[in-house]
Amino acid sequence: MNQKTAINFIENQDWLGDAGDAIQPVILNAFKAGGKTGQKIKNFLHGTWLGHPLHPVLTDIPIGSWTLAAVLDGMELVGNDDYKSGADAAVAIGIAGALGSAVTGLTDWTGTTKKRAKVGLMHGILNLTATGLYATSLILRRRKDSRGAAIALAMVGYGVTTIAAYLGGQLVYSEQTGVDHTATAAEYPEDFVAVLPEKELVENKMRCVKAGEIPVLLVRKDGKVFALANTCSHLGGPLSEGELMDDCGVKCPWHGSVFSLENGSVVAGPATEPQPKFDVRIHNGQVEVRVAGK
Repeated sequence: MNQKTAINFIENQDWLGDAGDAIQPVILNAFKAGGKTGQKIKNFLHGTWLGHPLHPVLTDIPIGSWTLAAVLDGMELVGNDDYKSGADAAVAIGIAGALGSAVTGLTDWTGTTKKRAKVGLMHGILNLTATGLYATSLILRRRKDSRGAAIALAMVGYGVTTIAAYLGGQLVYSEQTGVDHTATAAEYPEDFVAVLPEKELVENKMRCVKAGEIPVLLVRKDGKVFALANTCSHLGGPLSEGELMDDCGVKCPWHGSVFSLENGSVVAGPATEPQPKFDVRIHNGQVEVRVAGK
């Protein structure tokens, strides 16, 4: 089975989709039940404070630690016992990192499409399996007569982790999960360009216009005109089809990310990257925009 066939096999597993449909609302409702505190925790786990997802930062901990453990275990197998304690410590650190990675990954997973959710769920199942194998290995390492079995379990766990990492790469590089979907857009206008007659912009109604090739969200609220990139940075949802919030924010219709109309900053995840903001002026009866800061 080649790589493409393996991915297609996962995407065609209905049970993964059914499981995702059952689990995702439970997690989201748990955050909602926490009110503002729950939203702050969710934002933290997504990595809105970091400017990009927190999950890939934490995944380096188990992968790096377990790679080191594999090297040190290999040295032990060829007769060098000096690194036993180092290998055991690396396994333990990897388990701790895996738990943090699991919590952040699960949070990000709640804001994915059904296709991505299937691959993401399999990615999580494999990582959970690997963590269980390493946890068992750590227990066995404390028994003198079980050292060989402990190392064997760790090696199997490393193999499972490698497969899970491949699926994680598939989600990022092929499915563009966790990347800024505004970063690869066409060139943003640096000079003011007319996008709409002012008389057509209605108060408290969102409107999508084009500035060259760039879709732009226009909103007149309390007499002031705001403009953001219309393509949500999270997974490319059309903000103009979302919800205009009372507190001068806009909610994406796909996964509920909320952005400030004032500056494009992330108010609520799963988005972690801000929306590009545009300067706005009214000139000769036309609404004109250019990318902010020019």
